[in-house]
Amino acid sequence: MTVAWIGDRDVPITQAIERIAELLVSSLCPVFSLDTDVHGTRAAIALAERVGAAYDRLGGDGVARETALLTDRGGFFVAPGEARRRADVIVIAGQLPAAHHALVTEIAATPPDLAGEAPKPRQVFLVGAETQAAYLRKAKTMRLACAGADLNGTLAALRAQCAGRAVTKPVSDFARFAQAMAEARFAVFLFCGEMLDAPGLEMLQGLIGDLNRKSRASALHLPASEAGWGSSLASTWMTGFPLRTGFGRGQPEFDPWRYDVSRMIEEGEADLHLCIAASGDQIASSRKNLPLVAITPTDRPIAGAAVTLAAGQPGVSHDAVVYSSRVGTLVSKTAERRADDLPDAASLLRSIARQLPGGKALPC
Repeated sequence: MTVAWIGDRDVPITQAIERIAELLVSSLCPVFSLDTDVHGTRAAIALAERVGAAYDRLGGDGVARETALLTDRGGFFVAPGEARRRADVIVIAGQLPAAHHALVTEIAATPPDLAGEAPKPRQVFLVGAETQAAYLRKAKTMRLACAGADLNGTLAALRAQCAGRAVTKPVSDFARFAQAMAEARFAVFLFCGEMLDAPGLEMLQGLIGDLNRKSRASALHLPASEAGWGSSLASTWMTGFPLRTGFGRGQPEFDPWRYDVSRMIEEGEADLHLCIAASGDQIASSRKNLPLVAITPTDRPIAGAAVTLAAGQPGVSHDAVVYSSRVGTLVSKTAERRADDLPDAASLLRSIARQLPGGKALPC
C-alpha cells in the first residue's frame, strides 16, 4: 500500500519524511493547520516549537471565537451531565453542528431528574429565524424569532424585552418564554461558535447574566469542533495558551490575529504550510508557490502538495484521545477497525523531528 508521495510520485516513506524535514529546515515562517486528536496535537506543537512555527485549527474561526469568549469575557457555563439532569428549560441559540444533534435530542426528549420535584417534560426554545431543528421533531419546541433580524438581532431584542425595554419589533412567543424563565428552576442555553459571532456570544452571556439576577441560568458550550477544542485544551496545558500560538521568537506567543494561519497564508506571511487533516477533502489548495505538506487519511497524493503522507484516522484506524461534548472532557476512543499499516499523525511527526538537525526526539 502506497503511503507517501513527493508531488505526484509515490516514494518510500523515509524519503518523504526526509524531504519534509528539508522543507522545515529551509523555511523562515512555517505554519501548521491541525485537525487531529490530542496525541497528534501534542506532537505537532512540540514540532512547531522545534522549527519556530505558528499553529491553528484547520478552519478554526468558530473555535477561535469560543476561545475568545472564555479568555476575554468569561461567562456562565455548565457541564453536560448537569444540564442533562437539572435543566427544566432548554434554549438553543442558532443552529448546532450535526455532531451535537444526538446529544441535544437526548436531552430534549428526557425530563430532568434532579430538579427537586416530580419530573416534567423540558420546555425547549429555539432562538433565531433561520434555526433548523429537524433533529428535534419529536420534541415540543417553540421558536423565538424577530422579523427581519438575524440571530444577533434576535438575541438583542430578547435581552431587551427580558429587561423590560422597548423594541421596534418584538420577539415571537416572548410571553411564553418569559413565563418559562419565571417558573424555571434551572434554564440552560446551548450555543456554538460556529453560528454565533463574537458579539452574539457576548450578547448571549449578557442575557444569561441578566437572568441570574433573579433566577438560575447557565450555558452549555457545544464546540464548533470537538477535535479543535481538544487541540485547544492540549495547547493550553503545553504552552499556557490556546490555539493561534506561534514560536517565531523562540517562546510561545498567543495572538489570535497574528497567528491566524488562514490569514497568514492569504497575506503571504507563511512560506511553508503543514496540514494535518482528518480527511483529504478538508485540504484546500495552498497559495501559489507555497509548499504544502499534507498528513491525512488518503490513498492518493493531495493535489498541489509538495509531500503527502497517508495517516490513520483517530478513533477509526488507531486508538485516540479526543474531546467529547457528551461528557465535557477528554475521553479515550478505541479504534473501530485497526489498521496497523497506517501510522498515526503523532508517529509521523515524531519521525519528521528525528530527521531535523541534531536528530533529537520529540518529548511527546
